[in-house]
Amino acid sequence: MAPVATTEPNDATNGTANGAAKAVKNVTAQLFNPFYSPTVSGDGDDSDYKYAKYKPHWPDVKWEPLGEIAVTDRGQYADPEKKSLLSAASKVQHLTPAIGTELSGIDLRQLTDQQKDELALLVAERGVVFFRDQELNIHEQLDLARHYGPLHKHATTPVPREPGLEEVHVVYNDGSRRPDPSSFSKLELWHSDVSYELQPPSATSLKVITGPPYGGDTLWSSGYALYSSFSPGFQKYLEGLTAVHSAVAQADGARAAGQPVRREPVETVHPVVRVHPVTGWKSIYVNPGFTRRIVGVPKAESDAILELLFRQIAENPDFQVRFHWEPNSIAIWDNRIVTHSATFDFWPHTRHALRATPHGERPLSVEEYEKKTGKVAKDRQLDLWEQQGLPLPKHDNSVSRGYTD
Repeated sequence: MAPVATTEPNDATNGTANGAAKAVKNVTAQLFNPFYSPTVSGDGDDSDYKYAKYKPHWPDVKWEPLGEIAVTDRGQYADPEKKSLLSAASKVQHLTPAIGTELSGIDLRQLTDQQKDELALLVAERGVVFFRDQELNIHEQLDLARHYGPLHKHATTPVPREPGLEEVHVVYNDGSRRPDPSSFSKLELWHSDVSYELQPPSATSLKVITGPPYGGDTLWSSGYALYSSFSPGFQKYLEGLTAVHSAVAQADGARAAGQPVRREPVETVHPVVRVHPVTGWKSIYVNPGFTRRIVGVPKAESDAILELLFRQIAENPDFQVRFHWEPNSIAIWDNRIVTHSATFDFWPHTRHALRATPHGERPLSVEEYEKKTGKVAKDRQLDLWEQQGLPLPKHDNSVSRGYTD
């Protein structure tokens, strides 16, 4: 999720040490916890807004901690050629070599279970798949998402005003909230949704129901392509690492904004390189939004590794695809293998979207995947080249590359 504008502290200070400390605490919470939405005052009377019942609401309830959940990846049942799904499309357009496909002429309400399974496989292979002109309502969107796994309920972000939709994540911003660039950097906004959970999401869907005339795009970056870009030695090194993913800053940000935290924040250790259970491809699994540190290495080393990975995610265009939304556009992406970030350039226009988020499996490292399945995890790019009969690159370590002192 992307942040919206922060609000100024309401507590007045009287110049005392306690007052100053309180003010500093409030400002610090704003500046360093960007992943939250403050109280929505709205644009005044919204009785004539078609989707008012889906505007943000923060129920003050408490939920139990999440335990392990049985998940079956539907992509494993798909026809590898995805004939049923792709033959139903009037056009199949890959948007970049690494990531992103747009399917035209498909009504998501009409998908058979076979086509849903093939969509799961396509999303696993391409990272994110886009559809336009989709009339399915939020209940139908939830039904589609449930095909892929039990749905996640977010601990801090808003749900729709309409009762019974606690599994829906609302993305909303309007003219009443001006973006505050002092509260976040653009690099920090890249994330994989709720990666701190024990079983983070799989095939996640977002439908824009109201959008600006221009701007408000979302970018996705491929963890497959990021892994493939590194040298074999560095790939092997990363495969042995784990990292801490934390919900603490997000929960602190919600509390600082006066919002309830419905489930206490968790921190979870995940492999830095995970393997997709269906494709068998290796993907980098860290993100600036929630990954805090590499486990078991000096802090300087952890900082350097994460800085490299974060900057490649955010800055390397070869790994990315950018999508311009229209009302009734839907993106379905695999949170296990991509990170994403929205552009925040559309103020004062309204951008309103609804997300459904199925749980995936617990992330498996390369070693865990190979031990569990008896299969060899693969580099996506090398695997595709091999399937296409193309020569693989040779890594000659005896040849000096670049300047040596």
